[in-house]
Amino acid sequence: MNLMVQFDYAVIGGGIAGISVAAELATAHRVLVLEREPHLAYHTTGRSAAIYSETYGNSIICALTSASRAFFEKPPEGFSAQPLLRPRACLYIGRPDQAGQMDSAIADSQRGLCPLELLHKTAAYGLVPALRPGYVAVAALERNSADIDVHALHHGFQRLAMSRGAEIRRSAELMTLERSGSHWDIGVGADRYQAEVLVNAAGAWADDVGRQVGAGALGVTPMRRTMIVVDPPIDANSSDWPFVIDIGAELYFKPEGRKLLVSPADETPSPPCDAQPDELDIALCVDRLERALDISVARIDRSWAGLRSFCADRTPAVGFDKDVPGFFWLVGQGGYGIQTSPALSRVAAALARGQHLPPEMQDFGIDVSALDPVRLQPTNTT
Repeated sequence: MNLMVQFDYAVIGGGIAGISVAAELATAHRVLVLEREPHLAYHTTGRSAAIYSETYGNSIICALTSASRAFFEKPPEGFSAQPLLRPRACLYIGRPDQAGQMDSAIADSQRGLCPLELLHKTAAYGLVPALRPGYVAVAALERNSADIDVHALHHGFQRLAMSRGAEIRRSAELMTLERSGSHWDIGVGADRYQAEVLVNAAGAWADDVGRQVGAGALGVTPMRRTMIVVDPPIDANSSDWPFVIDIGAELYFKPEGRKLLVSPADETPSPPCDAQPDELDIALCVDRLERALDISVARIDRSWAGLRSFCADRTPAVGFDKDVPGFFWLVGQGGYGIQTSPALSRVAAALARGQHLPPEMQDFGIDVSALDPVRLQPTNTT
Protein backbone atom coordinates (compact mmCIF):
# COMPACT_ATOMS: atom_id res chain seq x y z
CA MET A 1 0.00 0.00 0.00
CA ASN A 2 1.27 3.47 -0.91
CA LEU A 3 1.53 6.23 1.66
CA MET A 4 -1.53 8.39 2.27
CA VAL A 5 -1.43 11.60 0.20
CA GLN A 6 -3.39 14.56 1.55
CA PHE A 7 -5.39 17.15 -0.38
CA ASP A 8 -7.81 19.92 0.40
CA TYR A 9 -10.22 18.96 -2.41
CA ALA A 10 -10.70 15.72 -4.32
CA VAL A 11 -12.72 16.12 -7.52
CA ILE A 12 -14.44 13.04 -8.92
CA GLY A 13 -14.69 13.35 -12.69
CA GLY A 14 -12.37 14.87 -15.28
CA GLY A 15 -14.96 16.23 -17.70
CA ILE A 16 -15.44 19.94 -18.23
CA ALA A 17 -17.12 20.45 -14.84
CA GLY A 18 -14.46 18.62 -12.85
CA ILE A 19 -11.38 19.96 -14.61
CA SER A 20 -12.60 23.58 -14.65
CA VAL A 21 -13.45 23.67 -10.93
CA ALA A 22 -10.13 21.95 -10.19
CA ALA A 23 -8.32 24.75 -12.03
CA GLU A 24 -10.18 27.35 -9.96
CA LEU A 25 -9.67 25.62 -6.62
CA ALA A 26 -5.97 24.99 -7.32
CA THR A 27 -5.21 28.72 -7.13
CA ALA A 28 -4.99 28.38 -3.35
CA HIS A 29 -5.54 24.71 -2.46
CA ARG A 30 -4.14 21.23 -2.95
CA VAL A 31 -6.43 19.55 -5.48
CA LEU A 32 -6.75 15.97 -6.74
CA VAL A 33 -8.78 14.99 -9.83
CA LEU A 34 -9.89 11.35 -10.11
CA GLU A 35 -11.06 10.16 -13.53
CA ARG A 36 -12.24 6.57 -13.93
CA GLU A 37 -11.49 6.43 -17.68
CA PRO A 38 -8.01 6.30 -19.29
CA HIS A 39 -8.70 9.68 -20.90
CA LEU A 40 -10.28 12.83 -19.54
CA ALA A 41 -13.54 14.02 -21.11
CA TYR A 42 -14.24 10.58 -22.57
CA HIS A 43 -18.01 10.61 -22.17
CA THR A 44 -20.16 13.76 -22.46
CA THR A 45 -17.58 16.54 -22.83
CA GLY A 46 -15.70 14.79 -25.61
CA ARG A 47 -18.89 14.16 -27.60
CA SER A 48 -20.35 17.65 -27.58
CA ALA A 49 -21.42 19.76 -30.53
CA ALA A 50 -20.93 22.82 -28.37
CA ILE A 51 -22.31 26.16 -29.37
CA TYR A 52 -22.02 29.33 -27.33
CA SER A 53 -25.56 30.69 -27.16
CA GLU A 54 -26.86 33.20 -24.62
CA THR A 55 -30.45 32.22 -25.39
CA TYR A 56 -30.02 28.46 -24.86
CA GLY A 57 -31.41 27.23 -21.54
CA ASN A 58 -33.37 28.69 -18.65
CA SER A 59 -32.67 32.06 -17.04
CA ILE A 60 -29.84 30.95 -14.76
CA ILE A 61 -28.19 29.01 -17.58
CA CYS A 62 -28.35 32.10 -19.79
CA ALA A 63 -26.88 34.22 -16.98
CA LEU A 64 -24.00 31.76 -16.47
CA THR A 65 -23.39 31.70 -20.23
CA SER A 66 -23.30 35.48 -20.48
CA ALA A 67 -20.96 35.61 -17.48
CA SER A 68 -18.63 33.20 -19.31
CA ARG A 69 -18.21 35.32 -22.46
CA ALA A 70 -15.32 37.43 -21.14
CA PHE A 71 -13.31 34.28 -20.37
CA PHE A 72 -14.01 32.76 -23.79
CA GLU A 73 -12.97 35.96 -25.54
CA LYS A 74 -9.87 36.56 -23.41
CA PRO A 75 -8.73 33.44 -21.53
CA PRO A 76 -5.67 33.48 -19.24
CA GLU A 77 -2.26 33.85 -20.87
CA GLY A 78 -1.14 30.53 -22.36
CA PHE A 79 -4.55 28.91 -21.93
CA SER A 80 -5.00 28.14 -25.64
CA ALA A 81 -2.97 28.66 -28.80
CA GLN A 82 -6.14 29.27 -30.81
CA PRO A 83 -9.35 31.22 -30.17
CA LEU A 84 -11.93 29.40 -28.06
CA LEU A 85 -14.83 30.91 -30.03
CA ARG A 86 -15.48 31.14 -33.76
CA PRO A 87 -18.44 33.36 -34.66
CA ARG A 88 -21.46 31.47 -35.98
CA ALA A 89 -24.99 32.82 -35.82
CA CYS A 90 -27.84 30.60 -34.62
CA LEU A 91 -30.84 30.45 -36.94
CA TYR A 92 -34.05 29.24 -35.31
CA ILE A 93 -36.64 27.96 -37.77
CA GLY A 94 -40.23 26.85 -37.37
CA ARG A 95 -42.93 25.25 -39.46
CA PRO A 96 -46.41 26.83 -39.61
CA ASP A 97 -47.53 24.69 -36.65
CA GLN A 98 -44.62 26.00 -34.57
CA ALA A 99 -45.37 29.73 -34.85
CA GLY A 100 -46.54 29.91 -31.23
CA GLN A 101 -43.31 28.31 -30.00
CA MET A 102 -41.29 30.88 -31.94
CA ASP A 103 -43.26 33.75 -30.42
CA SER A 104 -42.64 32.36 -26.92
CA ALA A 105 -38.92 31.87 -27.56
CA ILE A 106 -38.51 35.44 -28.83
CA ALA A 107 -40.43 36.84 -25.86
CA ASP A 108 -38.36 34.80 -23.39
CA SER A 109 -35.12 35.96 -25.01
CA GLN A 110 -36.00 39.62 -24.39
CA ARG A 111 -35.22 39.11 -20.69
CA GLY A 112 -31.61 38.19 -21.44
CA LEU A 113 -28.58 40.06 -22.74
CA CYS A 114 -28.83 38.67 -26.26
CA PRO A 115 -32.44 38.72 -27.51
CA LEU A 116 -33.46 36.87 -30.63
CA GLU A 117 -34.14 38.91 -33.74
CA LEU A 118 -37.30 38.07 -35.66
CA LEU A 119 -36.53 37.29 -39.31
CA HIS A 120 -38.74 37.12 -42.34
CA LYS A 121 -38.68 33.60 -43.73
CA THR A 122 -37.07 34.82 -46.95
CA ALA A 123 -34.07 35.93 -44.89
CA ALA A 124 -33.80 32.42 -43.45
CA TYR A 125 -33.69 30.98 -46.97
CA GLY A 126 -31.04 33.55 -47.82
CA LEU A 127 -28.84 32.26 -44.99
CA VAL A 128 -29.48 28.57 -45.81
CA PRO A 129 -30.59 28.32 -49.45
CA ALA A 130 -30.90 24.53 -49.21
CA LEU A 131 -33.89 24.72 -46.84
CA ARG A 132 -36.85 23.05 -48.52
CA PRO A 133 -39.33 25.46 -50.09
CA GLY A 134 -42.35 25.89 -47.85
CA TYR A 135 -40.72 24.25 -44.82
CA VAL A 136 -39.92 27.47 -42.92
CA ALA A 137 -42.80 29.70 -41.86
CA VAL A 138 -41.15 31.61 -39.00
CA ALA A 139 -37.52 32.34 -38.16
CA ALA A 140 -35.33 34.18 -35.67
CA LEU A 141 -31.62 34.87 -35.44
CA GLU A 142 -29.10 35.06 -32.62
CA ARG A 143 -26.18 37.02 -34.09
CA ASN A 144 -23.60 36.85 -31.28
CA SER A 145 -23.42 33.08 -30.88
CA ALA A 146 -20.31 31.07 -31.74
CA ASP A 147 -18.79 27.64 -32.12
CA ILE A 148 -16.76 26.55 -29.09
CA ASP A 149 -13.46 24.73 -29.54
CA VAL A 150 -14.23 22.08 -26.91
CA HIS A 151 -10.84 20.38 -27.20
CA ALA A 152 -8.95 23.65 -26.70
CA LEU A 153 -11.22 24.64 -23.80
CA HIS A 154 -10.89 21.36 -21.92
CA HIS A 155 -7.15 21.06 -22.51
CA GLY A 156 -6.71 24.69 -21.47
CA PHE A 157 -8.39 24.01 -18.14
CA GLN A 158 -6.29 20.87 -17.77
CA ARG A 159 -3.04 22.78 -18.35
CA LEU A 160 -4.21 25.54 -16.03
CA ALA A 161 -5.07 23.08 -13.26
CA MET A 162 -1.71 21.31 -13.54
CA SER A 163 0.25 24.57 -13.70
CA ARG A 164 -1.37 25.49 -10.39
CA GLY A 165 -0.32 22.22 -8.81
CA ALA A 166 -3.41 20.03 -9.22
CA GLU A 167 -2.73 16.30 -9.49
CA ILE A 168 -4.73 14.33 -12.07
CA ARG A 169 -5.20 10.57 -11.85
CA ARG A 170 -6.62 8.66 -14.84
CA SER A 171 -7.97 5.09 -14.79
CA ALA A 172 -8.77 5.88 -11.16
CA GLU A 173 -11.91 3.98 -10.27
CA LEU A 174 -12.96 4.49 -6.67
CA MET A 175 -12.54 1.37 -4.54
CA THR A 176 -13.28 2.85 -1.13
CA LEU A 177 -14.75 6.18 -0.10
CA GLU A 178 -15.38 6.88 3.57
CA ARG A 179 -15.79 9.90 5.81
CA SER A 180 -13.39 9.79 8.75
CA GLY A 181 -13.63 12.71 11.17
CA SER A 182 -13.00 15.91 9.23
CA HIS A 183 -11.76 14.32 6.01
CA TRP A 184 -12.47 11.71 3.36
CA ASP A 185 -10.44 8.51 3.03
CA ILE A 186 -10.25 7.56 -0.65
CA GLY A 187 -8.95 4.28 -2.03
CA VAL A 188 -7.95 3.93 -5.69
CA GLY A 189 -6.30 0.58 -6.27
CA ALA A 190 -3.35 0.40 -3.88
CA ASP A 191 -3.25 4.18 -3.48
CA ARG A 192 -4.80 6.03 -0.58
CA TYR A 193 -5.73 9.69 -0.42
CA GLN A 194 -7.27 12.05 2.10
CA ALA A 195 -9.26 15.16 1.26
CA GLU A 196 -11.24 17.58 3.38
CA VAL A 197 -13.87 18.12 0.67
CA LEU A 198 -15.11 15.69 -1.95
CA VAL A 199 -16.46 17.36 -5.13
CA ASN A 200 -18.90 15.17 -7.04
CA ALA A 201 -18.49 16.09 -10.72
CA ALA A 202 -19.17 12.57 -11.96
CA GLY A 203 -21.71 13.49 -14.64
CA ALA A 204 -23.99 10.55 -15.47
CA TRP A 205 -22.58 8.66 -12.47
CA ALA A 206 -23.29 11.51 -10.01
CA ASP A 207 -26.12 9.77 -8.16
CA ASP A 208 -24.06 6.57 -7.88
CA VAL A 209 -21.36 8.56 -6.07
CA GLY A 210 -24.02 10.18 -3.88
CA ARG A 211 -25.35 6.81 -2.84
CA GLN A 212 -21.83 5.52 -2.19
CA VAL A 213 -21.20 8.21 0.44
CA GLY A 214 -24.67 8.01 1.99
CA ALA A 215 -25.97 11.27 0.51
CA GLY A 216 -28.51 9.47 -1.63
CA ALA A 217 -29.56 10.59 -5.09
CA LEU A 218 -30.64 13.97 -6.45
CA GLY A 219 -32.49 12.43 -9.37
CA VAL A 220 -29.81 13.28 -11.94
CA THR A 221 -31.03 11.66 -15.16
CA PRO A 222 -28.66 10.84 -18.03
CA MET A 223 -30.22 11.46 -21.44
CA ARG A 224 -28.80 9.96 -24.62
CA ARG A 225 -28.27 12.29 -27.57
CA THR A 226 -27.44 11.12 -31.09
CA MET A 227 -25.09 12.81 -33.56
CA ILE A 228 -24.31 12.01 -37.19
CA VAL A 229 -22.02 13.53 -39.81
CA VAL A 230 -23.14 13.58 -43.45
CA ASP A 231 -22.31 15.30 -46.73
CA PRO A 232 -24.09 18.62 -47.33
CA PRO A 233 -26.49 19.01 -50.24
CA ILE A 234 -24.81 18.77 -53.65
CA ASP A 235 -23.34 22.11 -54.78
CA ALA A 236 -24.23 23.76 -51.46
CA ASN A 237 -21.70 26.18 -50.01
CA SER A 238 -22.48 25.19 -46.45
CA SER A 239 -19.32 26.26 -44.63
CA ASP A 240 -20.78 29.69 -43.78
CA TRP A 241 -24.22 28.46 -42.77
CA PRO A 242 -25.42 29.34 -39.28
CA PHE A 243 -26.15 26.77 -36.62
CA VAL A 244 -29.74 25.84 -37.56
CA ILE A 245 -32.10 24.84 -34.75
CA ASP A 246 -35.69 23.67 -35.03
CA ILE A 247 -37.68 25.78 -32.56
CA GLY A 248 -39.49 22.66 -31.33
CA ALA A 249 -36.17 20.96 -30.42
CA GLU A 250 -36.64 18.27 -33.07
CA LEU A 251 -33.49 18.86 -35.13
CA TYR A 252 -30.31 20.89 -35.35
CA PHE A 253 -27.43 20.94 -37.78
CA LYS A 254 -24.33 22.98 -38.46
CA PRO A 255 -21.27 22.91 -40.72
CA GLU A 256 -18.48 20.60 -39.58
CA GLY A 257 -15.56 21.22 -41.90
CA ARG A 258 -16.88 20.23 -45.33
CA LYS A 259 -19.62 18.11 -43.77
CA LEU A 260 -22.78 18.65 -41.75
CA LEU A 261 -23.09 17.72 -38.08
CA VAL A 262 -26.70 16.74 -37.40
CA SER A 263 -28.78 15.69 -34.39
CA PRO A 264 -32.46 14.86 -33.88
CA ALA A 265 -32.08 16.56 -30.47
CA ASP A 266 -33.21 13.33 -28.82
CA GLU A 267 -33.34 12.95 -25.05
CA THR A 268 -33.70 9.27 -24.22
CA PRO A 269 -33.31 8.36 -20.53
CA SER A 270 -30.37 6.00 -20.09
CA PRO A 271 -28.45 4.33 -17.31
CA PRO A 272 -24.89 5.64 -16.89
CA CYS A 273 -22.87 3.94 -19.63
CA ASP A 274 -20.61 4.34 -22.63
CA ALA A 275 -23.48 5.57 -24.80
CA GLN A 276 -23.87 4.24 -28.32
CA PRO A 277 -26.24 5.51 -31.03
CA ASP A 278 -29.46 3.62 -31.68
CA GLU A 279 -30.26 2.77 -35.30
CA LEU A 280 -33.81 4.10 -34.93
CA ASP A 281 -32.51 7.44 -33.68
CA ILE A 282 -30.11 7.63 -36.62
CA ALA A 283 -32.97 6.94 -39.02
CA LEU A 284 -35.10 9.57 -37.28
CA CYS A 285 -32.26 12.07 -37.63
CA VAL A 286 -31.93 11.43 -41.35
CA ASP A 287 -35.69 11.69 -41.88
CA ARG A 288 -35.94 15.02 -40.08
CA LEU A 289 -32.96 16.43 -41.97
CA GLU A 290 -34.38 15.39 -45.33
CA ARG A 291 -37.70 17.04 -44.46
CA ALA A 292 -35.98 20.32 -43.58
CA LEU A 293 -33.26 20.42 -46.25
CA ASP A 294 -33.22 19.71 -49.96
CA ILE A 295 -30.93 16.74 -49.40
CA SER A 296 -30.86 12.99 -49.89
CA VAL A 297 -28.56 11.31 -47.38
CA ALA A 298 -26.84 8.44 -49.17
CA ARG A 299 -24.16 7.74 -46.56
CA ILE A 300 -23.43 8.51 -42.93
CA ASP A 301 -19.78 9.29 -42.34
CA ARG A 302 -19.86 8.93 -38.57
CA SER A 303 -22.36 8.51 -35.77
CA TRP A 304 -22.08 8.58 -32.01
CA ALA A 305 -24.05 9.30 -28.87
CA GLY A 306 -23.37 11.01 -25.59
CA LEU A 307 -25.12 11.37 -22.25
CA ARG A 308 -26.39 14.77 -21.10
CA SER A 309 -27.34 14.60 -17.43
CA PHE A 310 -30.15 16.79 -16.10
CA CYS A 311 -31.69 17.54 -12.73
CA ALA A 312 -35.50 17.56 -12.75
CA ASP A 313 -35.67 21.37 -13.14
CA ARG A 314 -32.89 21.40 -15.78
CA THR A 315 -30.73 23.56 -13.52
CA PRO A 316 -27.36 22.33 -12.20
CA ALA A 317 -27.00 21.36 -8.55
CA VAL A 318 -24.01 23.16 -7.05
CA GLY A 319 -23.32 23.21 -3.34
CA PHE A 320 -22.73 21.16 -0.19
CA ASP A 321 -24.97 18.26 0.68
CA LYS A 322 -27.33 19.06 3.54
CA ASP A 323 -26.68 15.79 5.39
CA VAL A 324 -23.17 14.57 4.51
CA PRO A 325 -20.36 16.88 5.73
CA GLY A 326 -17.68 17.77 3.21
CA PHE A 327 -19.63 16.42 0.21
CA PHE A 328 -20.09 18.95 -2.59
CA TRP A 329 -22.38 18.47 -5.60
CA LEU A 330 -21.42 19.84 -9.04
CA VAL A 331 -23.83 17.98 -11.30
CA GLY A 332 -26.72 18.23 -13.75
CA GLN A 333 -25.17 20.60 -16.31
CA GLY A 334 -27.10 18.84 -19.08
CA GLY A 335 -26.33 20.28 -22.50
CA TYR A 336 -25.03 23.54 -21.06
CA GLY A 337 -21.83 22.42 -19.33
CA ILE A 338 -19.40 23.58 -22.00
CA GLN A 339 -20.78 27.07 -22.53
CA THR A 340 -21.23 27.77 -18.80
CA SER A 341 -17.97 26.22 -17.57
CA PRO A 342 -15.91 29.41 -17.08
CA ALA A 343 -18.56 31.05 -14.89
CA LEU A 344 -19.92 27.92 -13.22
CA SER A 345 -16.44 26.82 -12.15
CA ARG A 346 -15.91 30.18 -10.44
CA VAL A 347 -19.32 29.98 -8.76
CA ALA A 348 -18.65 26.40 -7.62
CA ALA A 349 -15.17 27.20 -6.32
CA ALA A 350 -16.49 30.14 -4.31
CA LEU A 351 -19.27 28.03 -2.76
CA ALA A 352 -16.88 25.15 -2.04
CA ARG A 353 -14.61 27.57 -0.18
CA GLY A 354 -17.53 29.03 1.75
CA GLN A 355 -17.08 32.43 0.09
CA HIS A 356 -19.39 34.94 -1.56
CA LEU A 357 -19.63 35.05 -5.33
CA PRO A 358 -17.04 37.20 -7.11
CA PRO A 359 -18.55 40.64 -7.88
CA GLU A 360 -18.33 40.04 -11.64
CA MET A 361 -20.54 36.97 -11.21
CA GLN A 362 -23.03 38.85 -9.04
CA ASP A 363 -23.36 41.49 -11.76
CA PHE A 364 -25.06 38.92 -14.01
CA GLY A 365 -27.78 38.21 -11.48
CA ILE A 366 -26.71 34.64 -10.76
CA ASP A 367 -28.90 33.33 -7.93
CA VAL A 368 -26.94 30.70 -6.02
CA SER A 369 -30.05 29.61 -4.12
CA ALA A 370 -31.44 28.32 -7.44
CA LEU A 371 -28.37 26.07 -7.70
CA ASP A 372 -28.50 24.70 -4.14
CA PRO A 373 -28.85 20.89 -4.18
CA VAL A 374 -31.06 21.06 -1.09
CA ARG A 375 -33.98 21.81 -3.43
CA LEU A 376 -33.67 18.27 -4.79
CA GLN A 377 -33.07 16.43 -1.54
CA PRO A 378 -35.98 14.95 0.39
CA THR A 379 -36.75 16.54 3.74
CA ASN A 380 -36.07 14.26 6.69
CA THR A 381 -39.29 14.30 8.75
CA THR A 382 -38.23 11.73 11.32
